[in-house]
Amino acid sequence: MVCDYHGSNVCHHRGDLKMDALLEISKTVIMLIIGIVGLAIFGIVFGLIFKGIDRKLAAHMQGRIGPPLRQPFRDIVKLFTKENIVPENAIPWAFNLAPIAGLIGAISILLYLPIIPGGEAGLVPLLPASGDLILVLYLLIIPSLAMVIGGFSSGSPYATVGAQREMTTMMAYEFPLAIIIISIVWRLSNNLVPVENAFTFTAISTASIFSIVGPLGFIGAILLLFVLIIVTPAELSKIPFDSPEAETEIGGGLLVEYSGRNLAMFYLTDGVKTIVMATIIIALFFPFNLSPVLGLENIAAFVVDIAFLLAKILLVVLFSVTLIRVGIARLKIDQIVYTYWVPLTLIALVGLICIMWDVWSLSPPVNGGLGWQTVFQMLGL
Repeated sequence: MVCDYHGSNVCHHRGDLKMDALLEISKTVIMLIIGIVGLAIFGIVFGLIFKGIDRKLAAHMQGRIGPPLRQPFRDIVKLFTKENIVPENAIPWAFNLAPIAGLIGAISILLYLPIIPGGEAGLVPLLPASGDLILVLYLLIIPSLAMVIGGFSSGSPYATVGAQREMTTMMAYEFPLAIIIISIVWRLSNNLVPVENAFTFTAISTASIFSIVGPLGFIGAILLLFVLIIVTPAELSKIPFDSPEAETEIGGGLLVEYSGRNLAMFYLTDGVKTIVMATIIIALFFPFNLSPVLGLENIAAFVVDIAFLLAKILLVVLFSVTLIRVGIARLKIDQIVYTYWVPLTLIALVGLICIMWDVWSLSPPVNGGLGWQTVFQMLGL
């Protein structure tokens, strides 16, 4: 740019603005990269830690000593040093791409979950966006779909059977999962003080469903929580919903032909997805932080909130994974489909009805509702 004497100040000012904009963009990109890498490390490390805790707890429940807590880390190191074998009848590019796609898909979900510090807002997502709850539901399909593609591309009849079972299981648990999400979002949107952008984790984290419902709504929320706890082991392919792998029937199913680093990446995907599912349950039903209660700020608040989040994840893993897989035997694929499509879907629908009736009962008479006082009078209470 060429400027005369009188316009030189304007040119310098425009140049400074452009430089400031570039610096701001560069800073944002760098912080975003650091956040993505940090969340990836967080998901992988704590995913393996909780896998070790799960195995240790399950062993003690069955009267065994069990492996040490660091065993998952040993398994990963060992797998990455082993030879990566591609079957002769496999489609090499799809066979090798599936584990990478599954791990990337699982890590990408962490970017939209409330995990990083957000100041007074507590824990917030790294990439908050309008409708990120719906986006997460779609992203949850990627790891399972990657396993299906890997199974079909391996050329093994056992893996093909496992891939077919995985697809059937996915179709089975998606319906009750959708009912849970719709019920919670609908309740938040129809509160006396409606929550804006209810399809975002940021909005859901600011208003727990248990804090805004009445007696019927509380019962409905408990039913929805129960269903989501039962959906979790199917999402993670854990007993009793692990028929796609079923080592005693189809020799590992989807993963029967995988070895070396490819098997290690699927192992890491399972660990990251464990953190993802537990965090989703916490964000939907228990989005509470300790720092406001203790009056903490800045780094101290972040440390306490993260520690509290990890404690809640441990409880979710205990009740939704460990206790279920220890107490219940593996179901057949037709039993899995029946379980999700009939009893669990009906329970979720009952929970939705309870929440809808709760909203109607809590609404003041001027808004078309009866109000709980009127309801109790009608029941003679």
